[in-house]
Amino acid sequence: MSIIIERFNKIQLNISKIDNSKSSKIIAISKTFSLDYIMPLIEFGHNHFGENKVQEADSKWSQIKKEKKNLKLHMVGKLQSNKAKKAVEIFDYIHSLDSQKLADVLSKSQTEKNKSINYFIQVNIGNELQKSGIQYNEVDQFYSYCTKEKNMNILGLMAIPPNDKNTDKYFKSLYELNSSLGLKELSMGMSSDYMKALNYKATYLRIGSAIFGERS
Repeated sequence: MSIIIERFNKIQLNISKIDNSKSSKIIAISKTFSLDYIMPLIEFGHNHFGENKVQEADSKWSQIKKEKKNLKLHMVGKLQSNKAKKAVEIFDYIHSLDSQKLADVLSKSQTEKNKSINYFIQVNIGNELQKSGIQYNEVDQFYSYCTKEKNMNILGLMAIPPNDKNTDKYFKSLYELNSSLGLKELSMGMSSDYMKALNYKATYLRIGSAIFGERS
């Protein structure tokens, strides 16, 4: 058994200790790793993978997604509006919906391609200047714009908490905001903090290095 599968199984075991309903999904963050390296996990039957660059995702996944129809690709990085059209072609989920301009372009692109995409609204949960995302107090209005005016399928919220000791505080805050909107899915938690995220009902966990090892 490959080391990747061993690590993956260990993560699943950890998750089952908190979420025995198996409702949470692991997005294996495969950015920068070659398809050959990722292949054992695909052959193992895992379907959800995450990339953060449109060009890399397109060259890496286009062919294999035609062959394996059950593969689901998640855009987890910052998405520039000029790449949105291409992103709609290759991705099934976009976790970084972070502006009205981007919503406009994505909505138009999915209509043109006749493809329904699943979205997460990225929230700037710690009000950090260097991070993108909708401000906490503007999420309600933005959610309404995306769903009512742009006909976008918003599954839930997404955030990357500040890199400090208060992860629980931010996870709790995002969970409460998500619940107030009546949303069922929640994209939060990474290799270092996914167990904490599960305590606040995260349903999509974005896990990279804990599965594939450190990036060079």
